[in-house]
Amino acid sequence: MYIPPRFREDDLGVLHAMVHHARLGVLVSSGPAGLIASHVPMLLDPDAGPYGMLTCHLARANAQSRDLRHEGEVMIVFRAEDAYVSPSWYATKSETGKVVPTWLYVAVHAYGRPRVIDDPDALRTIVTRLTEKHEAPRRDPWAVTDAPEAYITALLGGIVGVEIPIERLEGKWKLDQDASDADVRGAIDELRSSEDYRDRETAEAMDRRRKA
Repeated sequence: MYIPPRFREDDLGVLHAMVHHARLGVLVSSGPAGLIASHVPMLLDPDAGPYGMLTCHLARANAQSRDLRHEGEVMIVFRAEDAYVSPSWYATKSETGKVVPTWLYVAVHAYGRPRVIDDPDALRTIVTRLTEKHEAPRRDPWAVTDAPEAYITALLGGIVGVEIPIERLEGKWKLDQDASDADVRGAIDELRSSEDYRDRETAEAMDRRRKA
């Protein structure tokens, strides 16, 4: 990922927090048929190794699950806030006119070599952990054990688990750090007034970064 120094984020805690926030990762790998990507929820174990470990599962019928057995390097893309910014929001427009549109966003790329898991008990643990993570906020959380045992056992036969020890992490926080304070405040104000929640979330991310 191209990351100018002013947009680079190297703090491991910040990168891990963003991965937790993003929830869904895009797992990209290469195989005999070329590049392939799957959109999958990920678990992050931050203390497993120097950069943590990502865990997910794929359908056994997914061709990517076979490609991953070759243990070539894969990339997982996480993205959080993003928003279009109009030049008309910048104070610089009325001062010099030397402004153009831009797109702001926060992204993390993780890289590592996957391990494919077939063991039924390990698969059950992965599915249970993912379920508990996303059911936790619910008033009456559903549990894997709520479904018939034979049904769950059959479904586990149709998936494979994937563990990816993270070998490197890249973080890009492109939030107008190269703009003047007046321009940043103008963009924040406009994004906060948007009806699109993604714009409002980007405004808050910009404000946090500006104050940091």
